[in-house]
Amino acid sequence: MAAEKNKYTVLISEEEISRRVKELGEQISSEYSGKEILLICTLKGAVIFASDLARSIKVPCELGFIKAKSYAGDHTTGSVDINFEDIPDIKGRHIIIVEDIIDTGLTLKKLSEYFWAKGPASMKICAFLDKPSRRKVDIKADYAGFEIEDHFVVGYGLDHNERFRNLPFIAKL
Repeated sequence: MAAEKNKYTVLISEEEISRRVKELGEQISSEYSGKEILLICTLKGAVIFASDLARSIKVPCELGFIKAKSYAGDHTTGSVDINFEDIPDIKGRHIIIVEDIIDTGLTLKKLSEYFWAKGPASMKICAFLDKPSRRKVDIKADYAGFEIEDHFVVGYGLDHNERFRNLPFIAKL
């Protein structure tokens, strides 16, 4: 990783991330006091965020996973491929979709439409990063970690061709 350090610039530090994830966990715990929630993590990018978020939530929660892909390299494909096979039953449950980044909004629009049709008691979106300047559809996070400019970013689960996910911070290439 040291040899690649000159390839990126840190935008959000590990300390800032830790502090913000804890704040999000506290907010969600307060709003869902007395309830159980199902966090649905979009793989692969949100797995680190979802894991840290789940540990910071103080109400009972289950963690489910869904695989969604809309990027090839560092460009959006314009379409969203989603594998809905491993989703637990959500009827009557309080669900929070946990996403790494809201860019165009196409992935979350498709996920939201699918999940609302399954009859949850409630549904919210928690995005680690929000890039509103790239939005193609009207969708917003109920909980957002950080708003960022239109940069291609890596780290904390986000990748470039499957690399850089393990960086403990957010960086632009």
